Amino acid sequence: MGNRGMEELIPLVNKLQDAFSSIGQSCHLDLPQIAVVGGQSAGKSSVLENFVGRDFLPRGSGIVTRRPLILQLIFSKTEYAEFLHCKSKKFTDFDEVRQEIEAETDRVTGTNKGISPVPINLRVYSPHVLNLTLIDLPGITKVPVGDQPPDIEYQIKDMILQFISRESSLILAVTPANMDLANSDALKMAKEVDPQGLRTIGVITKLDLMDEGTDARDVLENKLLPLRRGYIGVVNRSQKDIEGKKDIRTALAAERKFFLSHPAYRHMADRMGTPHLQKTLNQQLTNHIRESLPTLRSKLQSQLLSLEKEVEEYKNFRPDDPTRKTKALLQMVQQFGVDFEKRIEGSGDQVDTLELSGGARINRIFHERFPFELVKMEFDEKDLRREISYAIKNIHGVRTGLFTPDLAFEAIVKKQVVKLKEPCLKCVDLVIQELINTVRQCTSKLSSYPRLREETERIVTTYIREREGRTKDQILLLIDIEQSYINTNHEDFIGFANCYYTEQLVTCAQQRSTQLNKKRAIPNQVIRRGWLTINNISLMKGGSKEYWFVLTAESLSWYKDEEEKEKKYMLPLDNLKIRDVEKGFMSNKHVFAIFNTEQRNVYKDLRQIELACDSQEDVDSWKASFLRAGVYPEKDQAENEDGAQENTFSMDPQLERQVETIRNLVDSYVAIINKSIRDLMPKTIMHLMINNTKAFIHHELLAYLYSSADQSSLMEESADQAQRRDDMLRMYHALKEALNIIGDISTSTVSTPVPPPVDDTWLQSTSSHSPTPQRRPTSSVHPPGRPPAVRGPTPGPPMIPVPVGAAASFSAPPIPSRPGPQSVFANNDPFSAPPQIPSRPVRIPPGIPPGVPSRRPPAAPSRPTIIRPAEPSLLD
Repeated sequence: MGNRGMEELIPLVNKLQDAFSSIGQSCHLDLPQIAVVGGQSAGKSSVLENFVGRDFLPRGSGIVTRRPLILQLIFSKTEYAEFLHCKSKKFTDFDEVRQEIEAETDRVTGTNKGISPVPINLRVYSPHVLNLTLIDLPGITKVPVGDQPPDIEYQIKDMILQFISRESSLILAVTPANMDLANSDALKMAKEVDPQGLRTIGVITKLDLMDEGTDARDVLENKLLPLRRGYIGVVNRSQKDIEGKKDIRTALAAERKFFLSHPAYRHMADRMGTPHLQKTLNQQLTNHIRESLPTLRSKLQSQLLSLEKEVEEYKNFRPDDPTRKTKALLQMVQQFGVDFEKRIEGSGDQVDTLELSGGARINRIFHERFPFELVKMEFDEKDLRREISYAIKNIHGVRTGLFTPDLAFEAIVKKQVVKLKEPCLKCVDLVIQELINTVRQCTSKLSSYPRLREETERIVTTYIREREGRTKDQILLLIDIEQSYINTNHEDFIGFANCYYTEQLVTCAQQRSTQLNKKRAIPNQVIRRGWLTINNISLMKGGSKEYWFVLTAESLSWYKDEEEKEKKYMLPLDNLKIRDVEKGFMSNKHVFAIFNTEQRNVYKDLRQIELACDSQEDVDSWKASFLRAGVYPEKDQAENEDGAQENTFSMDPQLERQVETIRNLVDSYVAIINKSIRDLMPKTIMHLMINNTKAFIHHELLAYLYSSADQSSLMEESADQAQRRDDMLRMYHALKEALNIIGDISTSTVSTPVPPPVDDTWLQSTSSHSPTPQRRPTSSVHPPGRPPAVRGPTPGPPMIPVPVGAAASFSAPPIPSRPGPQSVFANNDPFSAPPQIPSRPVRIPPGIPPGVPSRRPPAAPSRPTIIRPAEPSLLD
């Protein structure tokens, strides 16, 4: 393994991973991926191999990497590699890994230099690596060879941009020393996706292949063509070294010797070479880890605070201590009573914001569900008149009655009062069910002691069932009391107190009904607002749609939204009734309908509007609101048909007047009884059932628990609770340990600040004619004196000018001459205007683009400008 920096980071990351795994969580560091970008044969694969410390990538001349290689390094105790395309096979010999990469490349691209954007996924498991992603990309080329397509340049650039555009990637822009740095496509592409230069590190390779007497000192010192993070020079193994099986350690020693012995690089040898590149990348990884620490620390601290209260109880915990068991039993029973009362009476702490529970649900039963059930029992007009006429005739017997009989009124009233028993008993059943649900919710806190929870639920539920019988008996007694005496002197009864004749009685009834309606329905009084879905709009007209509905005493309106600015429709409530609608096969909503009793369209061409809610409780609540507005439910169709068939009798005028009289009297008296029952039912249930249950829990439950079982069995802790306690204590200590580890990492590591911005307009100027990455850029500056033969990507030895004496390299460092004399003309002041090319008296290169001056005045350099000889060596 050749990467010592990574080896130092591995224990640090492993500590974090261990700290989080001890509390059952994963540590998401999301280390950045490292992408290597550069031209063909620039040494990208060698840089990557040096970072990993293994020989496993194909090597050669020309285009070798023809498919992206996504290399995932995964920390593991054993060392092996596996490919995504053959997961079942594990490679322990890295020579086989290289052969498999070559075979897989040829399988997709062929053997004649073809390329493909389909990546090869390789995973390397090793105890010497961090969890990182490294990406080896095809080299940038401009001239297609072999089976390569004509647009090979643009395809490769698109492929590279896909990887380096990610914010989580570090870009190694690799450029050989014998190439024109100002025209480096790798640097230009990095500038496009990383304009601030925060993710880009320049890597200069093949420094050992430069002509004698030339160097890249100014570039490596970041004085010429500067980058924010600067450049690092490396010396890779040559093809001969690789074929000769020269290992990486020996190559690193040779690289170190090169930088120490070279006169231009010896003063910065500690900042050059593969080890320094590894150190720089590892420092970036360290920075990333340190940036992640505050978030991780905050997460751990919040978990620690949430555990501290419970852990405090467990620190001195002794499971078999009888004193502890007695204390815990008393506390839990007391807490159960407090929780039950809070759920029934309501409380400001621990409010459920998702649904109604406890007392709120019972309140809805009292004031919405029960009144609705009473209205559903409302008598049918035709049946009532028929029953009254039969009662009158049966009371008169064989005689023809001259007066309206009181007995007929009493018989009809008693029959209607008996019908109240069913909705009253149903109301009691609903309240009992809610009480039992509340008990179960409150006993959930006793889950640590299963026997105690079971006994508590059994005792309280049994008591509620006992109170159920008494409560129902009392309610039936109330109804029997109403039956036992018909109080015709009630102040709200229309009776004969002020009306002595039939005509007066009818008039009184009508006046009283009108007054009641006015009192009940105040114009424009809003009864309810809320969202409903109109369910039966055809698909051709947009299908079902949700609207904001406003129900008043006179109309039902719906709007686009709750702002109530855009009204869609207003429907008067006259002659409207409600009917139930079966839920659709594919729908999970509950539906009811509004229709007009006179067979008129309710809305546009719809005879009824189907309104949908999310739950049956919402439907019942809306129905109760419609009842308050005077919109009643429809009677069963079967009852209506039976009444129509039996309504074949005829009445003489005198009998009809008597029926009308008793009809109005019954209506008035039954309204009085309904009002009384609606008032007494909640009071009776609260007194006989709910309040008694609360008192029983507070005063008698503990005694019943002691008599039902011994304390030891009641307070026997569940295995789950014991495990939970142990897990909580272990997690508490693991969290504290993890926080200590993070603190140690914060103090043992150093974060490197981001370098200050530099003047990198040289990259902008060289790429100013390249509006898109798919278009080949045209250089705006062509260095004078460069022969046409060396322009472009034509391979060949570098053209190096002869330096002016050895002393000049110390008083004024020579300008690097990697690609030829063009580097002489670059400005070495990084803070001046874009680099100007010093004028030279001879040899203007052909093909200068229009608008580019052939000669430019030299910018003021920060040190004396060195004019190189005009006779560069064209051949080695």
